[in-house]
Amino acid sequence: MPKRGFNIDSLVLIFSFIVVAQLLSYVVTQGTFDREPFQNDPNRMVVVAGTFEAVAAEDEVRLPAWHFLIGITKGLAGAQDIIFLIFIVGGVIEVIRRTGAIDAALHRSVERLGHSPWILILGCFLMFGAGSFTIGMGEEYMPLIPIIVTMCLAMRMDGVVAMGMVWIPYGIGWGCAGFNPFNVVIAQSIAGVPLTSGAGFRFVMMLAFLALGFHHLYRYARKVQADPSASLVSDVDYSTGFEAPEDTRFTGQHVAILLVFLGGLAFFVWGAQKHHWFVTELNTIFFGIGIVAALIARLSPSEVSQTFLEGAAKMAAPALIVGFARAIAVVLEDGQIIDSVVHSIAGVLDGLPPDVSAVGMLIVQSLCNFFIPSGTGQAFVTMPIMSPLATLTDVPQQTAVLAFQFGDGFTNMIVPTNALVVGALALGKVPYTAWFRFMAPLMLKILVLAAAFIVFSVHYGDKVGLY
Repeated sequence: MPKRGFNIDSLVLIFSFIVVAQLLSYVVTQGTFDREPFQNDPNRMVVVAGTFEAVAAEDEVRLPAWHFLIGITKGLAGAQDIIFLIFIVGGVIEVIRRTGAIDAALHRSVERLGHSPWILILGCFLMFGAGSFTIGMGEEYMPLIPIIVTMCLAMRMDGVVAMGMVWIPYGIGWGCAGFNPFNVVIAQSIAGVPLTSGAGFRFVMMLAFLALGFHHLYRYARKVQADPSASLVSDVDYSTGFEAPEDTRFTGQHVAILLVFLGGLAFFVWGAQKHHWFVTELNTIFFGIGIVAALIARLSPSEVSQTFLEGAAKMAAPALIVGFARAIAVVLEDGQIIDSVVHSIAGVLDGLPPDVSAVGMLIVQSLCNFFIPSGTGQAFVTMPIMSPLATLTDVPQQTAVLAFQFGDGFTNMIVPTNALVVGALALGKVPYTAWFRFMAPLMLKILVLAAAFIVFSVHYGDKVGLY
């Protein structure tokens, strides 16, 4: 009988955080920073450093006891782009699976890589890490979750390995990003340093962190292959939803469909880089991929419609979890305490020596990421505070940017307020508590290495091209 781990349902855990967020609004002093239009994008508002003030008594809000329920509704509305992406992609992937192309490709891959899982893990690390390092990919990885979980199960690994193959390089790519327009470019613009400067050294750091993550994941994968009962999700039923393919023939028709799929993703990557495409365009491209794939496979309109609806229906759980996760930030914002939390955390760094202050910035940004999991949102809230603080404590501006990147990117892999990762865990049937137990030791090792790089950048950043 497989052992049963201590796993809390992800939705229960997130709901608990929503309630805690409301309780915090009753005890944390309410306050706000002044905001002004960002010079490079007047549609964005940026915090003005040194302007924090407690909210006047007459302007304080007291959330009604049932407000956390309102927050869930607002969270679902606020996360609608990602929720619709999950439904649409789920439906389209089901259509592509109906053609047999994905299952046949999986079988061929398992035949060739089944005895060398390290090749698959390494390939995913390099591919997903590069996507996040360059243009900030993340949502684009969601459609691949069922495929990768199915492949890992066929190789006698588990869902945790599948999640690690995607979200470890995702977090590392964001944390070390050289060109990502959603975090490093914004942070460097606020700090007043050349955009994308230091990308070469950031790339070297990314390779170091990827090596650390690969060692952690591959060691766990080998342990699960040798003893399935050692899996952190040994109590999870994977008998449905990730079945091994029945028809394993890999035909020219399958090749054509997969080329359409990969070509569509490549087209989106080009558009995101050149024309700043985002979720709306990604949804549009997936609709196109599904239609073309159905035409190649000669599926009837009724069969396509029914299959699409079946695939979308399977995405209900992860889509709802994304909305619930967004509700945590909504309740904190409605309670007027997000700025208070950031101000209080940042205040402990004032007057510290450069080395200590720089590492402190990493800790502050990591803590702030729980409350503001959006990289862009966190940049506009924290960098206007950290940049002048860096000047006062003799910390180079590039180090302040690096601390922001590390704190935002790395903890994205584990904070339950990251709707994208939590939704993907639900899609892969991996309880958050199991994911946390797997990630906690790696996160500790990553943060230690990050602190070492932070201190190194204070003293030698100019010598390695970071400045």
